[in-house]
Amino acid sequence: MTYTAGYVALNFLRFVMKFVSLAAIAAMALVAGCTSVSGTRFAQQEAAMPKLSSGQGRVYFYRVDAFTGGGMSAPLKLDGVVVGDSLPGGYFFVDAAAGKHEASATTRVTRKLNFVLEPGETKYVRTRAQFEEKVGRIVPELVSAEEARRELPALNFTGAAKPD
Repeated sequence: MTYTAGYVALNFLRFVMKFVSLAAIAAMALVAGCTSVSGTRFAQQEAAMPKLSSGQGRVYFYRVDAFTGGGMSAPLKLDGVVVGDSLPGGYFFVDAAAGKHEASATTRVTRKLNFVLEPGETKYVRTRAQFEEKVGRIVPELVSAEEARRELPALNFTGAAKPD
């Protein structure tokens, strides 16, 4: 049996296309694996949450988006102190004294969010990746308890940095 040059070239192209497709799938799986977080789900962790101390409130920081800016993370600060990282699929919380606070995320640009925390109150700060002028940024935004309660159950606890 003899093969023509066209037949050989066609089979070679099919092989290359299969290889490129498999390489692309493997790369996507690798990126997804690098950006996912592991930890206890919010639904499981919630029952074990410590009680608030007198005169304090709680601030949850979380990030849902895994596809938009999935590989991007940024340290999150509360009043200038790093309290954790913005990781897709993750959440953490910080107990803070009642009063005025500033949450911020810094990539190339710092995005800030100011809010007042009342004693015994819980605030929810969702972070999201945003692209402006081809540069990725992490943007903090205050969301309602209802909205946060819909999004948090699927997220994993990432822990929080201990303030100095």
